[in-house]
Parts: sequence; structure tokens; C-alpha cells
Amino acid sequence: MDRSILDLPFYGPEHRQLSDAIFDWASTAMPHVDHHDTDNACRQLVAALGKAGFLRYAVPAAYGGALAELDSRSLCIARETLAYHDGLADFAFAMQGLGTGAITLSGSEEIKRHVLPKVAAGEWISAFALTEPLAGSDVGAMSCEARLEGDHYVINGEKTWISNGGIADVYCLFARTGEAPGTRGISAFVVYPDMPGFEVAERLDTIAPHPLARLRFTDMKVPVANRLGAPGEGFKVAMRTLDIFRASVAAAALGFARRALDEALNHARQRPMFGHTLADFQLTQAKLGDMATDIEAAALLTARAAWRRDVQKLPTTREAAMAKMTATENAQRVIDAAVQIHGGQGVRIGVMVESLYREIRALRIYEGATEVQKLIVARELLK
Repeated sequence: MDRSILDLPFYGPEHRQLSDAIFDWASTAMPHVDHHDTDNACRQLVAALGKAGFLRYAVPAAYGGALAELDSRSLCIARETLAYHDGLADFAFAMQGLGTGAITLSGSEEIKRHVLPKVAAGEWISAFALTEPLAGSDVGAMSCEARLEGDHYVINGEKTWISNGGIADVYCLFARTGEAPGTRGISAFVVYPDMPGFEVAERLDTIAPHPLARLRFTDMKVPVANRLGAPGEGFKVAMRTLDIFRASVAAAALGFARRALDEALNHARQRPMFGHTLADFQLTQAKLGDMATDIEAAALLTARAAWRRDVQKLPTTREAAMAKMTATENAQRVIDAAVQIHGGQGVRIGVMVESLYREIRALRIYEGATEVQKLIVARELLK
């Protein structure tokens, strides 16, 4: 895995040390990942990542974390390295941070102390419940409702495509509380799966298996103390959370793309063809050149977005959208090219580039599809 980008000024020696540590762990100590039993595989990965100390980068130091504040560059390094080795390992790490990001940003001291240390230690699994069957990118169309009754909210509605749905110990849930129309009338809550009225309505299977579910809430009572932030601030909390983690989606795509390039290089060097190797042909070399350039262009955009947030302390809405869009689209091209270089072996189930081909597809959709990222970039330009 080419990690030379860590030599650029975007990164410090602590980032290079973290990259070495995660790469060594993933190469030698990561549990075997059974992709036919993703629930158990995810639980094992979260426990192992917690024991190794890497989940501490998903929460602040005051609550068991490694650093005083969430560091986007560290999150990107962890996701890129884990994705290089296994998509489910990246997923297990990413969701611990995304699932509790709203708690870190807006939770009460009591909730932070109750939840974050367990997530950092790998004892609890977390989830982020925002998407609905008829309200994906259009968050303003959310219909899940939280009605205030005394010292409780009563929540009714559904969420879908919830990562870790069905196995999570804690959920950050977003529901309409009606302070204003559209996105200004949404609030965020911490909920637990043992609350009466919480139901896993359906488990969802995808081309790259991950724990996913549709959730249903029926007259579920949630204490007012479980609200994250002020009433009606849920959309802002969600967007601030996604701003932190969106660049890390780009990093995960980079991990997949770098693995595909390494697999393609190795195959091209060894595959005999017409008295030569596949790598000796200029058509192969041109394809490899395109793949490497696509990866490095995406890597620079990703590093810029993370560095701008960490060092310059500036908003990264536009930069993270550019990075996410470019890295996922470029990775799709790189992986498709790797499959082409592998020929028939590239579509054989169990071959690495075949699994990468399935893994990358969802990244072009979740946390905002490529089309949505283009709109975000344009909106920022037109302000």
C-alpha cells in the first residue's frame, strides 16, 4: 500500500505512527472476517478494534478517546488503512464515530459519560438513524415524529438503511418535533433498543453484506434528557456530524482503490501472455497510469478537506463534498480497471477485485450520492 502521501505537510509524525500501527494490526492481528455472518463479524471487529485502542480515535479524550478533539486526518488514515484490508473492518470502525458524533457534538455531560467510553472500548456498537423510506437526501421531508408529552417525547415512525441496525447498543435518532417547517423542525435523540416501542422491522441484504436494517418506532417514550442539543437543532447536529465524517468516506474509497491497484500490478507482472507478461503491453501500462493518477488526485482532495478542518478550523462542506465525490467515482473506475486487467479471474467470487467491485458501489450513494455532492459544491460556489 502506497502511503507516501503521509510525507506531505498535511500530516504530522503522529499520523505516520498511527498509519503504521493500524497497518501492522490489520496485517497480523485483525480477526478473520466471515462475510457470511456479518453480525458476528462486526461484533468481533468492534471488540478487537476497541481492545487495540483504535476506536479511541472516534471519541474525545475526556470520554476515553485518544485526542482532545476528533481529528479528521486520523479518521481518514484509519478508514483508508482498514478499507485496504477489509471493507467490513472499515465499516466497524467508521460507525463507532458516525454513530456517536452527534453525542460528542451536542450530548449532555451525563449522556457523554454514559455512552462514549463504552463505544471507545468496543463494548457498545453505535448507529446513526437519519434516513427514511421516503426521505433520503431530502431530510426536510422527514416524517418520523417526536411529540412532547410532559418529561418525555413520544416517537412514531420508521428509519431505513440504518448501518448497524439490529446489532447496535445505542442509536442517534432524528425525528420531527415541529418547531418550524422543513429542516428547522427536527431534533436529535439518544435511544436504546430495549426501549418499549423500538422494533427492528426488517434486515436488509445488499451486494456487499453489512449489518443494515429498517427500524420502526411505535409510541416509544424517550426522556427529554435524551435530546441532543436544543429543540429544532437536529438537522444542524446531523450536518455537523456528517461534515466531520464525509471526508473519511473518501478515505475509505481510497483504501479500496489502492488495494485494487496493488492487485492489478501484481497480476500484470505475473500473468504470461504471448511470450511476455501482461505488464509489458502499453495498453496495460496506460491503464495502470490512469489508475494511479485517479488515486493520487483523490488523495490530495481528501487530505485537503481533513487538514482544513483540523488545522485551519474552517468549514469543509465544499471541500469534503469534492473529496467524497471524486474519491468514490475515481475508485469505481480504478476497481473496474483492475477487474478488466484480471480478465475472467476478476469476476470470480472470492477474488479480491471482485469483492472490491461490490464494496465500492455503495460508497457512491451513502452519506450523499455523487449527484447530491455536486449540488452541495455548486450551492457553496453560488453563495
